[in-house]
Amino acid sequence: MARPRKFDEQQVLRSATEAFWTSGFAATSLDDLMQATGLGKGSLYGTFGDKQALFQRVLDGYCADATADLHARLSGPESSAATRLRALFHAVAAAGGIPIPQRACLLAKSTAELAATNTEVAAKARQTFTTIAELLQAEVEHAQATGDIPADRDARRTAHHLLAVLRGMEALTEAGMDASVLRDAADIALEAAGLTAT
Repeated sequence: MARPRKFDEQQVLRSATEAFWTSGFAATSLDDLMQATGLGKGSLYGTFGDKQALFQRVLDGYCADATADLHARLSGPESSAATRLRALFHAVAAAGGIPIPQRACLLAKSTAELAATNTEVAAKARQTFTTIAELLQAEVEHAQATGDIPADRDARRTAHHLLAVLRGMEALTEAGMDASVLRDAADIALEAAGLTAT
């Protein structure tokens, strides 16, 4: 009979996430993962499979959390869709003004490193970005229903533009660009969608 596990699987995944997020997939060695998680090779591989399988679990969890967080930001009856969209872009712009090192989004980092050679990572990136675009499109449509965004705007194309700007703003934050650059990008994106910046 197999002995019960004596570790918290979710805590192990959180520790592995930190390791991969800090160094990337290629630069994170098995020794790094063993040190981060406190598990031996046998326990890691026995539970999660090889390094690639562990990384995929980490990326899947990160993407699920990211889309759930965005859904939470873009839902709720306490404010209008227009207000929620403005708040989202202003929050991303404000991150550029925080005087601490910023880490790139794990999805963006993983896509840049692996999507060209790893079909699973590429598929997860496409799926996640598609979900984000759908959430943004729904919010644009809600804003159109209340007259905050002109009804003649193409909601799908507007959502795709907003997605591209959000991802670009995150890259600029990682590069340490001044917060004023991010605010300008946010304001113009909102104006292009038919929303005033404030």
